[in-house]
Amino acid sequence: MRVLVVTAVPAERDAVTRAFGGGFGVRRVPGGELHRAGPFDVTAGGVGPAAAAAATAFALAGAPAGEPYGLVVSAGIGGGFAPAAPVGSLVVADTIAAADLGAETPDGFVPVTGLGFGRDRFVPPAPLVREVARATGAVRGTVLTVSTVTGSTSSAAALLTAHPGAVAEAMEGFGVAEAADRAGLPVLELRTVSNAVGPRDRDAWRIGEALAALTDAFGKTAPVVEGWIQR
Repeated sequence: MRVLVVTAVPAERDAVTRAFGGGFGVRRVPGGELHRAGPFDVTAGGVGPAAAAAATAFALAGAPAGEPYGLVVSAGIGGGFAPAAPVGSLVVADTIAAADLGAETPDGFVPVTGLGFGRDRFVPPAPLVREVARATGAVRGTVLTVSTVTGSTSSAAALLTAHPGAVAEAMEGFGVAEAADRAGLPVLELRTVSNAVGPRDRDAWRIGEALAALTDAFGKTAPVVEGWIQR
């Protein structure tokens, strides 16, 4: 079985593939390409949950005969909620939640499930999450998917009130999980923290360091994932 890894942008894709060294092949898929290294196919699917879901679905639907996928991974950098996930840390999602999928009401935000339809979270396999956390030292917790990156202290506080277990936010995990679930596949989300969730201070962002950490993290995660899908 193979593993599909979906990032948002090429810089994240390349950070993941660097964990495998050189020698990867490239396969074209509708709307993009897969970089193949061992049992891993890595694609940059685009920014946001819609692009991520579409890219994941196309890649899964285009799997060659005899090469089925056993796991989908959403990977990249993101914002961390202090003090649980400081800049430079790695997080692995035990829950992937769509934080802004729902409706505004006079009484505040209501998630889509509160409106009586849809779903707003996916739960990765707990044993796999534990194994990855043990191998990498990652922080376990809820990773929020947002369509608008948080930019204020009040918004960050509101997210933590609604999701007390949140450790990070990003923009693609829920979309990847939605597509994987419809294909009957489990999902995992890994994020290295490049900035704190809250007021946007570009001078404090550590994108280069976070990408380097992503390479290191995936080097430790890959053997765990390979062993898990073989079992």
